[in-house]
Amino acid sequence: MTKPATHNQTRHWQELDAAHHIHPFTETAALNKKGVRIITKAKGVYIWDSDGNRLIDGMSGLWCVNVGYGREELAEAGYKALKELPYYNAFFQTTHPYVTELAAKLAALLPKGMTRVLFANSGSEANDTAIKLIRYYWNLMGKPAKKIHISREYAYHGVTMGAASLSGLTPMQTQWDLPLPGFEKVPTVYWYGFGGNQDPNEYGLAVAKKLEEKILELGPENVASFSAEPIHGAGGLMLPPDSYWPEVQRICRKYDVLIHLDEVITGFGRTGRWFGADLYGIEPDIMSMAKGMSSGYQPIAAIGLGHRVGEAIATANEELVTGFTWSGHPVAAAVSLRNLEILEREKLVERVHADIGPYFQSKIRELAKHPLVGEVRGVGLLGAIELMDDKASRKFFDRRIDVGTQCRNHCFANGLVMRAIRDTMVLAPPFIISKNEIDEIINLAWRCFDLTARDLGKSTG
Repeated sequence: MTKPATHNQTRHWQELDAAHHIHPFTETAALNKKGVRIITKAKGVYIWDSDGNRLIDGMSGLWCVNVGYGREELAEAGYKALKELPYYNAFFQTTHPYVTELAAKLAALLPKGMTRVLFANSGSEANDTAIKLIRYYWNLMGKPAKKIHISREYAYHGVTMGAASLSGLTPMQTQWDLPLPGFEKVPTVYWYGFGGNQDPNEYGLAVAKKLEEKILELGPENVASFSAEPIHGAGGLMLPPDSYWPEVQRICRKYDVLIHLDEVITGFGRTGRWFGADLYGIEPDIMSMAKGMSSGYQPIAAIGLGHRVGEAIATANEELVTGFTWSGHPVAAAVSLRNLEILEREKLVERVHADIGPYFQSKIRELAKHPLVGEVRGVGLLGAIELMDDKASRKFFDRRIDVGTQCRNHCFANGLVMRAIRDTMVLAPPFIISKNEIDEIINLAWRCFDLTARDLGKSTG
């Protein structure tokens, strides 16, 4: 381990950060008063701050460090590309080996029929690009009225103007006078919160029917697409009943509505399948991906095109006027290629499916015994733990209390990175995590639940 920074060094960095750095999704004045946490090192499933405190990263950064921290061969792949071709673009009718090979590799991994890809630099950019491509597709098809994009409440698709409009988390829209016109919402599938005593599969069908009702209300001739994550991520990690996706797919096909699947979190093995589409049998027309594509080692994203969308765009016989300076950056593409090689060589997706994923799921369900915990749900290396005021009656805490944030703060103070989404505590550890490290997470989580219960004046049994 590297030597911890001195108190003066930490304070110096905090002062620089407060003076010059505006953080995402942060109340700046409050953070500057408190002093930001400085992360200086990471290895395996652990990170260290500038004071030498070690934390186990139960969130893989932001759902993305799938192969774990400190992979030297990923650094070497990036270094090799930096030496050979530090930058060139895909404009001017040019390409380079890294992005060409990555496109071919993705085509081999993506769901059947998805053989063409475009590149971007983040999930937000990928989703924003997907919206544009959907609109362009319908223009090419001679149906320019199909311009309305339906998505779900509680959805998170990113922060650009288009992606934030597609999102269903309203707090991230009001500051920016969003959503833009042409974006509509339908209820999400959240059985524990909204399903009551209804059978989960009956509930899944009922929620899917809301999509059909919205399409008919708007007019199928006006609806371009339905956008959704296979499993809600930043909206609260809600899993669909088995009935939901087959019915959604049937409805979209019936009314000729494109299925846009946001695989930014679920892609590249997090569920124990390469993609959420594989887990739920979804055949998307267009797919967004990022995060696990490089395990977070480089910023890179992609948009996969299903057969009919890909063929239409590839044979349009006109210039496609979209793209970014860094689209398919050689260094990012080189690192992504090596990351995918590691996932395959070490059979990490298979490990999530058959070994460490089932162990993780069994261990997080032990947390359901805690008096604060109402439901535990998850698949693969995704886990959500709902903290409830009264688990017997499914009574949620008053949101003004912000129990999730209280619990998250206890987690950080006790060496665990666990995310709070409202009062749902979320885990998504790296694929290389060991069973002993999962046990460590569970023990720390239980301790932090106890501390949170103590703060609330509740018994821990």
